[in-house]
Amino acid sequence: MKKLDRRQFNQKLLKGAGGMALAANAPLACAMGATKEKKKLGVALVGLGGYSTYQLAPALEDTEYCYLAGIVTGTPQKASTWSAKYGIAKEHIYNYDNFDAIKNDDAIAIVYVVLPNSMHAEFCIRAARAGKHVICEKPMAMNVAECDAIIDACKTAGVKLGMGYRLHSEPYTQEIQRFVKEKTFGGVRYITADAGYYSGSDPGQWRLDKKLSGGGALVNMGVYAIQSIIYGSGENPTSVAAQEFSTRPKYFKDTDETITAQFTFKSGAVGTIMTSHNVSANRLHAKCEKGWYELDPASTYIPLAGRTSNGPLEFKQESQQKLQMDDFAKHILLGTPNLVPGEMGKRDMIIVEAIYRSIAEGGTTQKLDFEPGYGFAKS
Repeated sequence: MKKLDRRQFNQKLLKGAGGMALAANAPLACAMGATKEKKKLGVALVGLGGYSTYQLAPALEDTEYCYLAGIVTGTPQKASTWSAKYGIAKEHIYNYDNFDAIKNDDAIAIVYVVLPNSMHAEFCIRAARAGKHVICEKPMAMNVAECDAIIDACKTAGVKLGMGYRLHSEPYTQEIQRFVKEKTFGGVRYITADAGYYSGSDPGQWRLDKKLSGGGALVNMGVYAIQSIIYGSGENPTSVAAQEFSTRPKYFKDTDETITAQFTFKSGAVGTIMTSHNVSANRLHAKCEKGWYELDPASTYIPLAGRTSNGPLEFKQESQQKLQMDDFAKHILLGTPNLVPGEMGKRDMIIVEAIYRSIAEGGTTQKLDFEPGYGFAKS
């Protein structure tokens, strides 16, 4: 009898009399039937820049619940290189023009959009319409309206949407979240976060082109700082006021270089962030009623480091991208919580727009009004 591989077996099974029922109950079928071999979902990476090349693709060689099944690139040479390196067959390789044909590719269940920010909305929406689950790299989009369009497209198509916020899957960040939930150090009184790097001397990079990026340091590194003060306090801010500084105006002529912002929270806590494309910064620190905690560095890939008023934090560290993509795949397969839902990306963009608005108005305070728990992990 001819031996079937896993994909052929699954396709044959789905064509049988019980196929439709199994398809409708994929997590249950996986849990009941995949006792010897764990179910894995195919991932297609859209955009093969540095992050896909050096972080996501290597991580997908070690993931337990997903694997690299396809690629989307506008560069034929990259297609050939990746095909040879990862054994990706021609029928799973797409470009930006024929991308919509991915809807017929049963090997691909998740599309991970890793493109310049100006392309996020288009390809997230096209992926959803193709019936694929979506991971969107940060920032979610160019503006809140595009975030809404992505969320609506995924809801209409009945597919899952997650953000590329890798830190929510790694143990140091999760320990901070545990401190907040259990009030290990009491309530937060003051929290601050910095996120930045020196962008060097390459004015031609796409992150310095506002038409492609939508902004500068704030939309790139500032999102990490915003994320930090939110998960580090356990609540969304109620107001923000911000300022912008530039020491290299000829270099940062189109995008913001350095931004500081001050936040208030319903609990009475206050917070600050600093983000920059001109200085290296990477820290989260919270002062609480009964002590303090911090991560420094707080948002690098690895290693992270943490300490509290009770002593240092020590956890095993592995690829955050591996943990992140496995968590999203488990959300699809097993119904575990979505740690980084699309609403989280939208919430952060609402805050980004409020910061830019405050700066444009000379540092005025902008009110922020979120539904309770909006943008946090959800089942």
